[in-house]
Amino acid sequence: MESWYLLYCKRGQLLRAQEHLQRQEVNCLTPMITLEKIVRGKRTAVKEPLFPNYMFVQFDPETIHTTTIHSTRGVSHFVRFGAQPATVPADVIEQLVNYQPENVTDPETPYPGDSVVITEGAFEGLEAIFGEPDGEARSMLLLNLLNKQVMQSVKNTDFKKK
Repeated sequence: MESWYLLYCKRGQLLRAQEHLQRQEVNCLTPMITLEKIVRGKRTAVKEPLFPNYMFVQFDPETIHTTTIHSTRGVSHFVRFGAQPATVPADVIEQLVNYQPENVTDPETPYPGDSVVITEGAFEGLEAIFGEPDGEARSMLLLNLLNKQVMQSVKNTDFKKK
């Protein structure tokens, strides 16, 4: 009888494992989300797995043996409880298929009002308040210099969220 199972894949090989499993006619599910993050100093929308390195697979262990799945390229191991691979209820899979999150952001991406620390340049080590993006690769930060608040444009790569 077909059931859903949870696989752990080798780091960076989730897509490879999915491709090889689909060639074996195994149904695969890797829920994806689009999140906003800073990549190479620019704010961009990036599509990433909701559960990094994990994949849900549906197959019949009497037709395709678990060792066949386990030995597929990119697969590390089954998530297990005891000696048996853990089964995932079908209603959980249905909820994951229907899950459509909106406006998801990386926790490291600063937003107006967030505290940041400048890591590079003349103001290195100073704390600031994130103001707003200033183009694609820069942001406006509110600095406290000599008891005076100053807005300064800083590269996105030169500060990090506190």
